[in-house]
Amino acid sequence: MKAENSILQKQWHVVYTRSRAEKKVQQELSSKNIDSFLPLQKKLRQWKDRKKWIEIPLMSGYCFVNISRKEYDIVLQTNNVVSYVRFEGKAAVIPNRQIDALKQMLKQYDFEVNVTNESFAPGKKVEVIDGPMIGLQGELVKAWGKNKFIIRFNQISSVVSVEIPAEHLSLLPEEQLQTEK
Repeated sequence: MKAENSILQKQWHVVYTRSRAEKKVQQELSSKNIDSFLPLQKKLRQWKDRKKWIEIPLMSGYCFVNISRKEYDIVLQTNNVVSYVRFEGKAAVIPNRQIDALKQMLKQYDFEVNVTNESFAPGKKVEVIDGPMIGLQGELVKAWGKNKFIIRFNQISSVVSVEIPAEHLSLLPEEQLQTEK
């Protein structure tokens, strides 16, 4: 009975998609009744004759899937899916709280600007301690001023650029960065 439960238990994973095929992948996964999440952001694009708001993937080339072991191969057989993002030789598992935090982040449009005395240097381990992304941990890749950071999250082998007040971040000792599996 335990083996059957582990086959049916759903976990979030990330798949690589072909270039500019993220929306097609999500549509096809949906048609196969596979639970997927494609974080989109609205951007104002300018052409010669007009401006238009469009939705583009937050992380190009990636789509998140919430699947059981039984659905693993079905996802791989989906058009425009290249492979799973791997971590230590296995398909990377993304904790539910990180997916929830991403969804919450996409609902936010602005943050209040505040000043902090803490200095954030590239390579330092950080944790979000306040706001919609609370609890997320990663490596600081770059900082612009006091409120714009690029943070690498190992679970998805990707980096995210986010505007967040510096006081919403806390430095972590090197050994404290959790590698969630």
